Amino acid sequence: MIYLDNAATTKPCEQAIDAAAAAARDSFGNVSSLHGMGIKSEKLMTSAQNTLLKRLGAKGDIYFTSGATESNNTVLFGVAEAYKRKGKTIISTAAEHPSAARALDKLEEMGYNIIRLSPKDAFDNFEQYVADAVTPDTILVSCMAVNNELGYITDTPKLYRLIKRSHPDVIFHTDGVQGFGKLPLAGDFISVSSHKIHGFKGIGALYAAKGVRFAPLIYGGGQQKNLRPGTEPVELIAAFEAAVNAYPTDLSHFDLLNAALKEHLGVLPGITINSPEKPRGISNIVNFSVEGVRSEIMLHFLEERMIYVSSGSACSKGKVSGVPDAFGISAKNADSAIRVSFSMENTAEDVAALAQALEDGIKRFRR
Repeated sequence: MIYLDNAATTKPCEQAIDAAAAAARDSFGNVSSLHGMGIKSEKLMTSAQNTLLKRLGAKGDIYFTSGATESNNTVLFGVAEAYKRKGKTIISTAAEHPSAARALDKLEEMGYNIIRLSPKDAFDNFEQYVADAVTPDTILVSCMAVNNELGYITDTPKLYRLIKRSHPDVIFHTDGVQGFGKLPLAGDFISVSSHKIHGFKGIGALYAAKGVRFAPLIYGGGQQKNLRPGTEPVELIAAFEAAVNAYPTDLSHFDLLNAALKEHLGVLPGITINSPEKPRGISNIVNFSVEGVRSEIMLHFLEERMIYVSSGSACSKGKVSGVPDAFGISAKNADSAIRVSFSMENTAEDVAALAQALEDGIKRFRR
C-alpha cells in the first residue's frame, strides 16, 4: 500500500498510540474529580496545553475540542456573538475549508455581512489585499494558513501584523490545520487538529490569545473555564501531545518528494500543476490535473493498485468545491484534479510507483 492522502488524515504514530494506551490504563480519571486520579489527569492535560503553546510559539490559552471543525465553529459563532455590538462584518476567503465556509454561510443567513476574498485577485500579495478590506465595522478576519486542496500558503504572521497595525481591535482567526507543525502561525485564535499530524481523530484544539472574548458554542458542566464544557478525553489529549512532540522540525524530506513528483509529472503528457511553487506553496501537497481523465476515474484506478490519493478535499466527498475557482483554475482542470499529500514515511519509490501508475492510467483512459 502507498498512502498519499495525508492532507485528509495521517496514520497515528506509535508514540501517539502508546500515549493513549498508557493514559487509558493509568490516567483515566475525570479531570474535574478532586481525588488523586483526577489530579493526575489534570496534570496530563496541562502538560499537553503547554506543549501545544510551545509548538505554536504563543502565550495564551488552549481549549481542547472534538476537532478543527468545532474549533472553527466556536471562533466564528463565538466571536460574532461576543462582538456583535461593534459591527457585523466578517472578512474571510473564497477558499476556506467547509468547516469555516459553511459556518460563514450560516452567519450570513443570520444577518452578518460576510466578505469572501479570492486569492486569484491578489495571488502574490494576498495578505495586503485582505488587510486592506478591513472596514470600521469589521469584527473578525478568518483565514486558513494553508489551503487543504492546493497547498497555497497565506503568511498569517504577516497578515496578523498588517491587520493589528491599522485595526488593533479587529480579531484575527487562523485555521492552522494544514500548517500546524510545518510553518509559523499567528492569530488571536488558531485552530489545530491532531489527526493531521499523526495523532487521533476526535481531538483538536483552539488557541486563544489573552484578552480576546468568545461566547461558548456548547453549554455543560463548566469544564475548560466554561468555554468548552464536557469531560475531557485525556487519552486523546495525551496522544495529541505525543504526536506534537514526535512531529519533526526538519521537513526537508517534503521538498525532496515534491521535486521528485514534479520531475516525474514533467515527462507525462497533458499534466498541469495546480499547486503554487514556493514560497506560496507548501511542499507536502501537490495538486495537478490529468488532461482528459476525470479525477474520480483516475482515483479509483490508482486505488486498484493500492495507491491512495484524493481528488480534492476529503470533506467535500462528491460535492463540487469552490476552491479551484477561487484560484483561477478552470472547471475542466478542476474536474481532472488529483491531490497528492505526503507524510514523512513516504519515499521516492512511492513517488515513482505513483508516476508509473499515472502513466498507465493515461494510456488507458485518455481519449
